[in-house]
Amino acid sequence: MVLALLVSGIVVLLVLLGLFVFGLRRRLIQRSGGTFDCSLRWNVPETDPTPDGKGWVYGVARYNSDRIEWFRVFSYAYRPRRLLERASIEVLERRPPLGDEELALLSDAVVLICAHRGTRLELAMSEDALTGFLAWLEAAPPGQRVNVA
Repeated sequence: MVLALLVSGIVVLLVLLGLFVFGLRRRLIQRSGGTFDCSLRWNVPETDPTPDGKGWVYGVARYNSDRIEWFRVFSYAYRPRRLLERASIEVLERRPPLGDEELALLSDAVVLICAHRGTRLELAMSEDALTGFLAWLEAAPPGQRVNVA
């Protein structure tokens, strides 16, 4: 009986420790400022007639100089999962979530279809985050090519 209580206590302690580290990671990512909630769908085929909501990963993006660092929300990794350089991002179009995407994304999300170094990707963010993202793209240093649809 004592062994069962001890094991249960250790399991509860480990779960609480995991949740604490999870929250601490989020705070450390946001500490430097310039973060926004941003879902990502990577390597999207050009002929995707009816988006079914699959492939979206919820994350947090952070502005860092001339690149965006994208972190998965449900991860313990402190390093970004994707790096998007400003000079390599090409905005192709913007659209509202379609079909089942409305269930997979945040309620006020706008989908931005982009290309980054030959890879087609989709970013879903709020209208406010989209305004900031497009302003960041357009604020590139002189001489950098910027393509914003």
